Amino acid sequence: MRHIIGIVHQDEDSAFGIQFPDAPGCFSAADNMDDLLSNAQEALALWFDGVAEIAFRDISDLMKDPDVKDAMKDGGTLLAIPLITLTGRTVKANMTMDAGLLQAIDLTAKARGMTRSAFMADAARREIGG
Repeated sequence: MRHIIGIVHQDEDSAFGIQFPDAPGCFSAADNMDDLLSNAQEALALWFDGVAEIAFRDISDLMKDPDVKDAMKDGGTLLAIPLITLTGRTVKANMTMDAGLLQAIDLTAKARGMTRSAFMADAARREIGG
């Protein structure tokens, strides 16, 4: 799986923001770090939709970039975001798990106003992101 490096920043009393030096104009934000990862993955999926294959720089090459150096001096931190390419096409998949776990999933999904599939997809995105 490919990862793209983002620069995370936060001003006082503001949301966390992330921008991607190798994906100009792609950015995202969230009120907390837990949501930032999934929001960043979604922003990247939208940004890369229809974009030809590009090479990502690794951290050592990014750190040579003057704009990245400035962002780091201003308190930015680097975060590797897994690039999950969304196809817009859903597929059916059979899964096997303990009945009690499935019941807990269904109850939690219902409480959050989600379908089982949406809940499982969201959980997978979060787990893949680390």
